[in-house]
Amino acid sequence: MLHEGTTIKNKGQGRLFKSDILEALSKTHPFVIYGIYFPIIFYLLYYGNTQKGLAVWAEAGLFVGGAMFWSFFEYIMHRYLFHMMVEGERSRKFVYTMHGVHHEYPRDRDRLFMPPIPSLVVSSIIFSLMYFVMDRYAFAFFPGFLFGYLVYGSMHYAIHAFAPPKFLKALWRNHHLHHYKTPDKGFGVSSVLWDVVFGTVPGKHA
Repeated sequence: MLHEGTTIKNKGQGRLFKSDILEALSKTHPFVIYGIYFPIIFYLLYYGNTQKGLAVWAEAGLFVGGAMFWSFFEYIMHRYLFHMMVEGERSRKFVYTMHGVHHEYPRDRDRLFMPPIPSLVVSSIIFSLMYFVMDRYAFAFFPGFLFGYLVYGSMHYAIHAFAPPKFLKALWRNHHLHHYKTPDKGFGVSSVLWDVVFGTVPGKHA
């Protein structure tokens, strides 16, 4: 979250690190993320089918389940981790680096996807946990989860970079209200489903 007294800036870009190398590594473009994760998705599905014996129909079901689980994960992370209230300079710096800088500079297109290195670290941990719990089924469930992440990231990028198409105006509106009027509501980005379930949809007149 923003530090008290900080104003939203619709132009410019925040600096997170003194090191130019670390600063460059904190930014990315959607095509970089697509280039990393689409091959991983296809490979894991191929491996699950040819090496782990998962039938195509089973992979399809698990893939959809993984994508649905992402939408719930997205909501929980955004609401309870990205917007957690913390005290102490280090904790505030962590939350600001993770998400607060995006709220201060919402139109900074270089920080609308998680950068490759931390993204790969986090996704590797999540896959390991899924594999521990699900065994071979993780080879189809996790690709669905990753696909959900790519849809989310693409929607997030589009919301901040482009005018909304008519059929997605509600998503654009919810996210802009989250940024500019009701930061305690509108935590879903790729879907309003969980905002409806948990009662955090921004009001019509917000």
